[in-house]
Amino acid sequence: MHNYHDQEFFEKYSVRTDLALEAHQVVTEHQGPPLPGVKVSTVEKDKAVISRVIVENEVGARMIGKAPGRYSTIESPALREHNREMHEELARYLAEELDWFIQDTQLGPEEPILVVGLGNWNATPDALGPRVVQNLMVTRHLLGMTPPELRRGLRPVAAISPGVLGLTGIETGEIIMGVTERIGAKAVICIDALASRSVERLCSTIQISDTGIHPGAGVGNRRQAINQETLGIPVIAIGVPTVVHATTIVADAMDLLAGQRPQSAVEERAPQRTTFHVDPRTLMSTPSQQGIESTPPGLPHLSGPEKHQLIREVLAPY
Repeated sequence: MHNYHDQEFFEKYSVRTDLALEAHQVVTEHQGPPLPGVKVSTVEKDKAVISRVIVENEVGARMIGKAPGRYSTIESPALREHNREMHEELARYLAEELDWFIQDTQLGPEEPILVVGLGNWNATPDALGPRVVQNLMVTRHLLGMTPPELRRGLRPVAAISPGVLGLTGIETGEIIMGVTERIGAKAVICIDALASRSVERLCSTIQISDTGIHPGAGVGNRRQAINQETLGIPVIAIGVPTVVHATTIVADAMDLLAGQRPQSAVEERAPQRTTFHVDPRTLMSTPSQQGIESTPPGLPHLSGPEKHQLIREVLAPY
């Protein structure tokens, strides 16, 4: 897997997202469907919408900035609700999608899997992985004590929360390499917090992929890759968006104050390479002062890219 795909995508569209579906939507809004080398299918369930994005080759990878492979996205506002029945239904959807990925790994029923909870347990937005590991039922140590007649359907599962480089002084990828080699894991499932381009997707979306993961890539702090190329075994990544760029939050707040609907991730960004120079005096002036009687004053007159450029200029010193 090449690391330059997402960097090229970010430089072209000024969009930083870990979600393949979001990246596909941004490019499609600009170039129109279909995108060469990329296939997308969507299924609507009772409680969720499940989308599968397949990046078939390098052409598709360059188009949306994601490595070739499969990406499955489960979207449901019910993830934010404290409703046990809904969560159980969504868990079944997640299990079905995870099974779709595991089938291609050709794992035997008793071959061990290592679950890795990536992230910093001291930072709430980055603590998803460690918290999942805390609630995971590990079974690798039980097999030696379990009678053969009771082992049916019991796969050896081990788990680890390796922390982050700033806490351990060790690259996360190095820790995982050592553990997988030592315990003889045949596959790795990584759980990590993701970055999104939409506030609406925070904590309401789950992405599964078979392309591995780059810890910290969503916030521009790329670390050693964790994928089949580096570990030599299949790597499945599961993530939930918990991080969004500050300019997106401010832009949505500006839209709400102006009485507008916040723009979606597709609408709010365009691949502009020019710099917008916004005169703050025009934001506070009236239509008659601007010499335009029919144009409403203030923020509603700004386009999405202009709003983001204004916010970036204001926040730049900080």
